[in-house]
Amino acid sequence: MGIVKISEAMHENLRVASDALSRSINAQAEHWMRIGMLAELYPNLDHSDLCRVLIRAELAGGLDVKQLCVLADLSQSAQVDAASGAKP
Repeated sequence: MGIVKISEAMHENLRVASDALSRSINAQAEHWMRIGMLAELYPNLDHSDLCRVLIRAELAGGLDVKQLCVLADLSQSAQVDAASGAKP
């Protein structure tokens, strides 16, 4: 565990979001980091796809960058198959 320094404005954003979503400030920051990490790795996935990837990662044993990449690849393949009409 480490310390991450953020601006006062971002801390306030985290505080508001964490209150609204019933999360701790740390849990909200971690959620945003997870979503942001996946969004950078896979910019073609929308928010609901990213959330599905996170849920699959949790079911597979937790958040691991290597596992997230595999799961995101599977999600992308499923989208391509669905768009082309292929059966899984």
